[in-house]
Amino acid sequence: MSSFFNIASKVVKDVRHEADSEAHQLLRRYIDDRKDGNESGETIPGILHPGATGVTYCTDRAMANGYSYDNKEWANLGQGAPEVGPLPDGPARPGTIDLTQWGDEVNEYGPTTGIKELREAVANLYNEEYRQGQASQYTYENVCITPGGRAGMARLAAVIGDVYCGYQIPEYTTYSEVLSVFKRLIPIPTALDAKDKYKLNLDQLKREIENLNLSVIIASNPRNPTGQCISGDELRDLVQLAREKTTVILDEFYSWYQYPDNPEDLGTSLSGARYVEDVNEDPVILINGLTKGFRLPGWRVCWVVGPKSVISAISQSGSFLDGGASHVLQKAAVPLLDYQRVQQDKVSLQKAFRIKRDHVLSRLKKMGLEVTIPPQATFYIWLDLKRLDSPLNNGLTFFEELLKEKTICVPGIFFDINPSHRRNLFHSPCHHFVRLSFGPKLEELDRGLDAIERLLKKHKETPHLLGTE
Repeated sequence: MSSFFNIASKVVKDVRHEADSEAHQLLRRYIDDRKDGNESGETIPGILHPGATGVTYCTDRAMANGYSYDNKEWANLGQGAPEVGPLPDGPARPGTIDLTQWGDEVNEYGPTTGIKELREAVANLYNEEYRQGQASQYTYENVCITPGGRAGMARLAAVIGDVYCGYQIPEYTTYSEVLSVFKRLIPIPTALDAKDKYKLNLDQLKREIENLNLSVIIASNPRNPTGQCISGDELRDLVQLAREKTTVILDEFYSWYQYPDNPEDLGTSLSGARYVEDVNEDPVILINGLTKGFRLPGWRVCWVVGPKSVISAISQSGSFLDGGASHVLQKAAVPLLDYQRVQQDKVSLQKAFRIKRDHVLSRLKKMGLEVTIPPQATFYIWLDLKRLDSPLNNGLTFFEELLKEKTICVPGIFFDINPSHRRNLFHSPCHHFVRLSFGPKLEELDRGLDAIERLLKKHKETPHLLGTE
């Protein structure tokens, strides 16, 4: 028996290449199946599979292990969705929609740019939150309503010419698919360093803009998955870069998820809109919506804010890409953007999600998984697994083994935007990470954390070949 354990230990120790890992081979087969056709190998003439997001892969693998959306034995710490019910001291959640108040016209198509009332409400909210006292103000002509954030990103990608597009990894998984489908965008990645707490290096970015002729910079801010953010002088300098004729696109969906230590700062949020000088001249484009902050992901009502010329262009691309957001839900969204309601919503959210963040960090620390760079924003924890023994110290194997405990996370490699999928997965700078979401309710978070405890205990007490063939 001891000789078996010695052999097993050697094999586990030597798992340094994706070819040696069952978890990694499962992913490769999944990618190849979708390039060639479907899982059964069937192909339809002329049809290519563009690829699925990392969260889609995780959900597919979870379902293969018995997961279903209504199975309360599972904990989904993978999907980037906040809990959607009422929060303490928050405003009332939408319950019913009375269509009769708007007449029969609400059943017609809405404009691809969005209805004017909602566009005005978005512009007014941005002016009140970020642009008080500034001469240049947003109007409805600076706002386009889209059926979800991905649709907004796709509309933008469709109108960007043949240019180099800079971004920093780790970064939001959907960007990989956007950069793969819209071939005119040539992706230029830069790796952010944990030693710098994943902060954007503006000096390096300036050099890349000059040396590589970057025309577009895209970034989530606050940042998914690290939970860090570009704020204050850094954000001001980034917007200043845009005025030097580099378009800056900021995905600001997590702008409400701030966790200030000073209670007086509760209710503050983050946006590049604060530092724009001229709303029609500065090439700064902001994407946000009801999905994260308002905690209404099922409504699929989002917006793009930017110069009038950009809004005109993406209205045209929306006419053939998605056709626009739901007319009814746009009407229902207008009162949700009332400034006082928004402030109450933000404060209640920040209090509730800070409690969940601190709870998850505390439990992870007790397991020996202390998070050295805790999230200052978003509802994600970028968990470094390097301190664990092989093979649990790589995100894909950790993910596969955690599925056996009925819990979902997202392996870090899905935030290494690598559209061609050429790199040996073990060489990814995100390989030793997983992303955990503290978006769900506290009881679901505890189910997931209990599962992580069981996995660590099983791995510690029983030598085996986790994640190996």
